[in-house]
Amino acid sequence: LALNPWDVVLCISGTIISCENAIVVVVIFYTPAFRAPMFLLIGSLAMADLLAGLGLILHFAFVYFVPSEAVSLLTVGLLVTSFTASVCSLLTITIDRYLSLYNALTYYSERTVTRTYIMLILTWGASICYGLLPVMGWNCLKEPSACSVVRPLTKNHLVILSVSFFMVFAVMLQLYVQICRIVCRHAHQIAVQRHLLASSHYVTTRKGIATLAVILGTFASCWLPFAVYGLLGDYSYPALYTYATLLPATYNSMINPVIYAFRNQEIQKVLWAVCCGCFSSSLPFRSRSPSDV
Repeated sequence: LALNPWDVVLCISGTIISCENAIVVVVIFYTPAFRAPMFLLIGSLAMADLLAGLGLILHFAFVYFVPSEAVSLLTVGLLVTSFTASVCSLLTITIDRYLSLYNALTYYSERTVTRTYIMLILTWGASICYGLLPVMGWNCLKEPSACSVVRPLTKNHLVILSVSFFMVFAVMLQLYVQICRIVCRHAHQIAVQRHLLASSHYVTTRKGIATLAVILGTFASCWLPFAVYGLLGDYSYPALYTYATLLPATYNSMINPVIYAFRNQEIQKVLWAVCCGCFSSSLPFRSRSPSDV
């Protein structure tokens, strides 16, 4: 096959994504202090994005060096599984942040740990099921007219994925609206109790809302173009449109470590310790709520 520049860009993106998220996975896995629900969910997101990056690299390698329909199904299944798990992990992190504010007094309990494991099982279970569909026979290799804009996924399969994304986005939007309300109410109560100026309350509230807006805005700007195109596009459309909407979606996996992991002060401490050669798995950490991250 002639080398497609878009495939090269996707492969490069996959390499960057893999390197970033591999760092997060290794840090969380080898640091016993990172066993709190918050870090388990961040680790799940990093693992999903790591697999997505590896999937992009493998897809490029197999398409150009080992062309095979069977291998193509496996790599596409891996990409569907990993990207689905990434989006669902973002939802679980949002749910965890909301509950840490809504049930602040009972958040640090065994129920939270149990709930976290249940969310992880559901996230990866659903993602694996979505990813296995092409491998188990739901593909368009024998019926090209049933193909979606992402071959060999069928149009119906991609529609289900797109609709699922919109459902996840709607839930996340509603939860972040509720989080903003809780943050505003808490900031106002603190300002009243400490006799702070109204301007101080305004600055604190604006900073919190701006952070949530960046998180949700990044997620939407990366995935909405591809989700909309997946609903409206057809297999007869030029491949350029698919690449142009899929590439921003991969950038979400590139940005996630920056937003959810590298901004975390505890993870920063471990990374600095590793860079300085003084890593210790028993570094002391200050207990923080997911809403602080």
